[in-house]
Amino acid sequence: MRQNRHMKLNLQSLLRILATCLLATAAIALGYSLWAHYMYSPWTRDGRVRAEVINIAADVSGLVARVAVRDNQEIRKGDLLFVIDQERFRQALAQAEAQAQARKAELDMRHQQAMRRRDLDSSVISVESREDVSAQEKQALANYQASLAAVDTARLNLQRSEVRSPADGYVTNLNLYAGDYVSAGTARMAVIDKHSYWVYGYFEETKLANVQVGAKVEVRLMSGGASLRGHVESLARGIADRDNPTGANLLADVNPVFTWIRLAQRVPVRIHLDEEPAGLPLAMGTTCTVTVQPGNP
Repeated sequence: MRQNRHMKLNLQSLLRILATCLLATAAIALGYSLWAHYMYSPWTRDGRVRAEVINIAADVSGLVARVAVRDNQEIRKGDLLFVIDQERFRQALAQAEAQAQARKAELDMRHQQAMRRRDLDSSVISVESREDVSAQEKQALANYQASLAAVDTARLNLQRSEVRSPADGYVTNLNLYAGDYVSAGTARMAVIDKHSYWVYGYFEETKLANVQVGAKVEVRLMSGGASLRGHVESLARGIADRDNPTGANLLADVNPVFTWIRLAQRVPVRIHLDEEPAGLPLAMGTTCTVTVQPGNP
């Protein structure tokens, strides 16, 4: 009786030891799986939504007469953004057209003179005089063509005094008002192209082996909502080496300090979004999680 009880106790102890070992093994396997997933699975929480930002600059200089948009307004390609005072450009166009008319009158006169002298006999007019008149006609033609080019330039300047959007998008950080002076070529407004959004996922270098161009990607915005689908478009082929800057004499300035803990570098991976989120506004610079789907491409 006592022996049976002792054997029963030994069996229970053995079962407890086996259960403990199984639990420990499962915990180790789970821990390793989580560690491997964190270290090597192609995903990152360090993702950023990016877009093409168009810097809007006027092609002519002048005072802003009117701003036709509001901050954060959605606009279409060709919509009017702002207008530069047009009076000076109208006057320049009128002056160029008047100059062209004068040049045209001079050209007609020189042409008639040349035609009359061509019909005269060589005994009445010398060859030299005929050539002089022909040269004057050619010069008048060149002057007239130059005046036509000046008219086109003046008309173009008048047209360019109305600055329009080059793409569908959103006006952002508007800081332009009527009465401001704008200089040609100086950006005074920014427009975000609404069809140009993409995602940069900054992947640790230990995960790049599992990131391939064309692989399908799931993007989850930190703001919530449904996940977005995309694919890997390209991988950056270089990042800055902050530990090895160039010295004053153009030699490598090698950092002599080596830390025992080396953090994995992060490499930008460009993600093309295959769809535009319905009812979910995308904002450049916001954060997202990027996960590369296994078994792709």
